[in-house]
Amino acid sequence: MPVLAIFTGAISKEQYDTLRREVNWEGNIPKGVMVHAVGFDPAGGIHVADVWESAELLNEFVGSRLMPTFQKHGLQPPNVEVYPTHNVNSYSGIDAYKVKG
Repeated sequence: MPVLAIFTGAISKEQYDTLRREVNWEGNIPKGVMVHAVGFDPAGGIHVADVWESAELLNEFVGSRLMPTFQKHGLQPPNVEVYPTHNVNSYSGIDAYKVKG
């Protein structure tokens, strides 16, 4: 069953971009990820919403790729809440915001 994962924490845009480059989830797409969206609040806190095919695939990515990079840079891991999805939709407007290779 797909899951919604909400990540929140004190990670700056620069730190996020470092993680993004090093983990390379856009070039080496993790198995099971369906949607990834991120925003920052006025205080600089990060808010990430991901949809994954399963909690197991999410945990595999976090444990094998994401957390080692957090540790490498001495970053505090975010808070994570995971919920079973009730409904998942994607619309054509999303294409304009996808990262281009």
